[in-house]
Amino acid sequence: MKKLLLIVLLTLVCKISAQEDRVITTAVPFLTIAADARAAGMGDMGVATSVDAFSQQWNPAKFAFAERKMGIGVSYTPYLESIITDIALLNGNFYNKINDQSAFAMSLRYFTLGEIELRQFANDPGTLAKPNELAIDGSYSLKLSPTFSMAVGGRYIRSNLKLPQDENIDSQAASSFAVDVAGYYRSREIAYNSFDGRWRAGFNLSNLGGKIKYDEGGQENFLPTNLKFGGGFDFILDQDNVIGVTTEFNKLLVPTPQDFDGDGDVDADDNLEYQDITFFNGVFKSFNDAPDGFSEELKEFTWALGAEYIYQDAFMIRTGYFNESEEKGSRKFFTLGAGFKFKAAQVDLSYLFSTSQVRNPLENTLRFSLTFNLGEEFFND
Repeated sequence: MKKLLLIVLLTLVCKISAQEDRVITTAVPFLTIAADARAAGMGDMGVATSVDAFSQQWNPAKFAFAERKMGIGVSYTPYLESIITDIALLNGNFYNKINDQSAFAMSLRYFTLGEIELRQFANDPGTLAKPNELAIDGSYSLKLSPTFSMAVGGRYIRSNLKLPQDENIDSQAASSFAVDVAGYYRSREIAYNSFDGRWRAGFNLSNLGGKIKYDEGGQENFLPTNLKFGGGFDFILDQDNVIGVTTEFNKLLVPTPQDFDGDGDVDADDNLEYQDITFFNGVFKSFNDAPDGFSEELKEFTWALGAEYIYQDAFMIRTGYFNESEEKGSRKFFTLGAGFKFKAAQVDLSYLFSTSQVRNPLENTLRFSLTFNLGEEFFND
């Protein structure tokens, strides 16, 4: 489909701009989109939920607790569907248990912005551009004890958003590498008075890597380095009914844009000083650089609460809520989701209802995931 998407591109490139609310923006924001329907159905969370084939994005340490030899997951997420029909996030995942203690996993996320027709004047036949972004991941997870595992992951990121200015000039894609470090805790099953239960907790330091830039000598942009942590509890009512409740917190480990020179606004000079901050220093600055102090630092945390009901390990109902400060982006939404399992295959879907005055690009959008759990079973304690 031929269309003009320059406004969308300017949004997705995410350059720091002067804003009174000091919203933190980064390059390659597609890495922060919930790429699977199960996580999306619970308020975009997954760092401390039970393991599934899509754990690579949320917490790869969970793979060490997988109950099947291998899993394959594919998902499709339409983006800005109410406006445009060919922008979408495609996601493919694979994990394999090496033994009862360890596993490796790989994934691919591909974000396509469709086709854009570029014209210099009305009668110009036009040039088609197909901007896209992708991330290729790999991870290794290992149980350090019967209840705790850790994982390390690597990620290659390629962002091809540059629009050609001349037919004789090749458009260059920007690229970078990043690493993840994650941990996951899952307790043994505990017998309470009227039900059994299991505690869960996890953390993931993701997208830790160098800045990315689109032009030689041009502006560098921070990756969406992020700290996720959360916890949850499974109410195992009987062999057929399980209710899982989970909460999650997120903090972008990226410096806050601010008025460095004290002239009353965030201008080009402030942006130059912001660019001088290295990604490594930016991680530590992100905890104490908010101009309004600790109260503003707290506003840079997002939180989510989600629940999942499972019946006979075959039917799932999910819901969740996500909240972000109005001064830091104002993403607020409820989600609903459902899942159906038949033998080795499982289908999941989710739907988002925005509760913010700011429109959500995933509002009123159905997301789909398909999972295959294959091979022998591993019985974790």
